[in-house]
Amino acid sequence: MGRRFDPDRRQRIIDAAIAVVGERGISGLSHRSVAAAADVPLGSTTYHFATKDDLLVAALRQVNAGCLGDFARWVDGIDPAVPLADQVTRFVEDTLTGDRARVELEYELYLAALRHEAVRPIAAECLEEMVRLLGRRIGDTPTARAVVAFIDGLLLQQLLTGRPFERDAVRAAGAGWSAPETGR
Repeated sequence: MGRRFDPDRRQRIIDAAIAVVGERGISGLSHRSVAAAADVPLGSTTYHFATKDDLLVAALRQVNAGCLGDFARWVDGIDPAVPLADQVTRFVEDTLTGDRARVELEYELYLAALRHEAVRPIAAECLEEMVRLLGRRIGDTPTARAVVAFIDGLLLQQLLTGRPFERDAVRAAGAGWSAPETGR
């Protein structure tokens, strides 16, 4: 019996890796669990992704693409007439009230970089792209870096603690950020 032509197999494996992490966490990710979730032979996962880190890198790249798309849309919608702190507050609140499971998955993969060195550059690339996008929009890279760190820390703390979102406290924390420029 010859090989079955399956051009979407690699993508199904990545999607399955993301689903496994979403359901079981990083500790539940293995070639075997991904093969079962993707309904492919175990050898297919190791053919496309030699190591668990290779699976994590592919999963994080895909998840980051969605996250960066959302962030870019938010950045494009920044209104120069509205204080940046108000817009950051709205972004964080919208993120937290949206698909929480997706945000938790994003952070699970992102934080995998702490223990998986191969994943670190992917996580760092995402942060740098967020800074670049926001910096280009507001015309101030150091402020953009601080805002991205603030958003990141705030989202992580909210996910971990489950505390009620304090709109006024977030707005006050960002009160010193400069207003975005009108041009790009």
